[in-house]
Amino acid sequence: MRMDKQAKDRALQILSEVYADARPALKYTTAYELLVAVILSAQCTDERVNKVTAELFKEHATPEKMLTLRQEELEKYIFSCGLYKSKAAHILSASRDIAEKFGGQVPERFSDLRSLAGVGQKTANVVSSVWFEKDAIAVDTHVFRVSNRLGLAKADNPLKTEEQLKVSIPQADWSKAHHWLIWHGRKVCHAQNPDCGHCPLAEVCDAYRAGGPAKKSGHKGNKVPADKGQENRTE
Repeated sequence: MRMDKQAKDRALQILSEVYADARPALKYTTAYELLVAVILSAQCTDERVNKVTAELFKEHATPEKMLTLRQEELEKYIFSCGLYKSKAAHILSASRDIAEKFGGQVPERFSDLRSLAGVGQKTANVVSSVWFEKDAIAVDTHVFRVSNRLGLAKADNPLKTEEQLKVSIPQADWSKAHHWLIWHGRKVCHAQNPDCGHCPLAEVCDAYRAGGPAKKSGHKGNKVPADKGQENRTE
């Protein structure tokens, strides 16, 4: 069941206090670098993406410079991120559209972001929130798992989870809560063997009160489906 308002408010208060300094883990200096990094992060760790982009962005940090690479060349740069063939194709296609349709700048309008290859709902929300400072909640693996375990959402897919979180969380906190939930998932509420014994949210966690995530939540070790923009254009 979903949290009641009192538990919800308490959970958000705890998250805001524990993860007050939460920030994106991906490294970037421009909207374009952020976009590419988020595309690469599908089913890959931020640590690995940062190592790859540190080399890639030395010479290819703009759409125009990225387009000097053939797909096979880009694949060699990003091979260790996984899904390298589709990611390379998407990055090059998105770069071409940014260069030709949007004057070389990552578009700010959400529908324009979503029109780019490799950019699904999650990726567009990340760029909108982190770079353009708009109110948005991006549902990645951690956000999906933690929010459903806690009871901030009760959904079986990312889009429904996002919709429910927008109801559960005040709009002014959407972008911050996105980072709170990510860091809680990384540090405490792991996919396998969540550290419930040291969790500051145990008192209000729906899964914990029901007997623990492994038994009751339905989210033991599962992964949110990849941002569909990474694989295709249907959502």
